[in-house]
Amino acid sequence: MASRQDVPEEYLDGYIQTVADAAATGRRLGRDELDARRALGERAAEAGLSLRALVAAHLAQTRTDRIGARVTVDAVLTATEQAVDAFAEGYERAQRQTMRQEEAARREFIDDLLYGRSDMGELAERAERFGLRLASEHAVAVARGVSAYDEGDAVSREVERAVIGRFGNRNILVTTKDRRLVCIAPGDQDEVLAYFAKQAYAATDGGQVAIGRAQSGPGGVVQSYEEARGALDLAARLELDAPVLRAADLLVYPVLTRDRQAMTDLVHHTLGPLRRARGGAQPLIATLTAYFDSGCVSAEAARRLSLSPRAFTYRLARIHQLTGVDPVDPADRYTLQTAVIGARLLDWPAVGS
Repeated sequence: MASRQDVPEEYLDGYIQTVADAAATGRRLGRDELDARRALGERAAEAGLSLRALVAAHLAQTRTDRIGARVTVDAVLTATEQAVDAFAEGYERAQRQTMRQEEAARREFIDDLLYGRSDMGELAERAERFGLRLASEHAVAVARGVSAYDEGDAVSREVERAVIGRFGNRNILVTTKDRRLVCIAPGDQDEVLAYFAKQAYAATDGGQVAIGRAQSGPGGVVQSYEEARGALDLAARLELDAPVLRAADLLVYPVLTRDRQAMTDLVHHTLGPLRRARGGAQPLIATLTAYFDSGCVSAEAARRLSLSPRAFTYRLARIHQLTGVDPVDPADRYTLQTAVIGARLLDWPAVGS
């Protein structure tokens, strides 16, 4: 057990006199006396002393032979309880304040890191405090679920415990941003992000995780994070339902939309005639989407749309008739498939004329 000798005398100042005076008359400790004990508790916490050692030191001073033979044990224990409780209250209050300051500093660092708003040299120095060495490559995974997630809630704590419990916290950071779970890990340790994806998928009741490519330097974290976010946004627009998405596997889509005007022209020129169909263009675009997503197997595409094979074949023929482009012809298929991808990315025909 920790002894009184472990604690400097200044943190016991006035304690035995306060207990003796209160026990002698059976009174409760006054406000000034309690405030004095709380203030000493705060100072002890700020000095980094052990609360266990501090309580032991207080109890070691609490002896009736130092207080007076005529004082009852019950009176001494009552006064001791009040004094030590006030001291512990001050200690815990200081600890909570320190924790809030640490949380605020961590939150500010994460915001600066993922937005790239701070000087990169300064950011790298701050990162070391949180176990990250930004000079090396890092990759970022972002997970979303049916709910919004904040740092400290049950889901984020569960995922963080699982990841840190398996890999440790060296150069790994699990946090939240914009109500999504985020994991930053060394770029050469893909197993960390794969494990994070598995844990996040389970904890978010079947959410979706995107993993950005490994990038070097402090700015690399921002780039990888933006890639992961972009992959999730892309998945929502294209209705990609894979539980884990890798930005490296989706690079074709940013390439297709880099010249937005060209893509818009392709969509309008190729798919615009579908507006003349009964029911508009959307049912026929859904037909093409199912056809391409099923590997151009008509029977499978018809099943996905709950159509008979005959009805599905009729729709393909109608598309050919309206557009002049045959989805069954390999030479025409690429143009149609690219236009369909563009329509989904542009949210056409719901948006745009």
